[in-house]
Amino acid sequence: MVDVGGKAVTARRAVASCRVVLPAGAWDELSSSGFASKKGPVLTTAVIAGVQGAKRTHELVPFCHSVALDGCDVAFEADDAARALDITCSVATSHRTGVEMEALTGCSVAALAVYDMCKALSHDIEITNLRLLEKSGGKADFKRG
Repeated sequence: MVDVGGKAVTARRAVASCRVVLPAGAWDELSSSGFASKKGPVLTTAVIAGVQGAKRTHELVPFCHSVALDGCDVAFEADDAARALDITCSVATSHRTGVEMEALTGCSVAALAVYDMCKALSHDIEITNLRLLEKSGGKADFKRG
């Protein structure tokens, strides 16, 4: 693990996104039900899963530092034309290391929760386009163009 002990504590923020694409029948059933499945409220469950994933990143990714998060937000935007949910995970902390991995993990786990909640409708669900959108704090800022 990289020694970050000599770095200054600064405000750090990262935002990641991904997309969950469902087949037409599954999307129609899910969106007409207010995004509820037989297992329960899909989006509410995915928010909880995403936040939990972000908080536990250091347990899942071997060389990640344990970072106390100041905030974590998981948001969804429905794209009816594409039959997709766009998921965004924003994470913030004041620490010696960044939170890109926490944002990416939170987004991934939220998407996996959507899959799990919807697999009874179809197994033809795709999770795509996982990527870092932006990060600030630390050595250099990044913003996807």
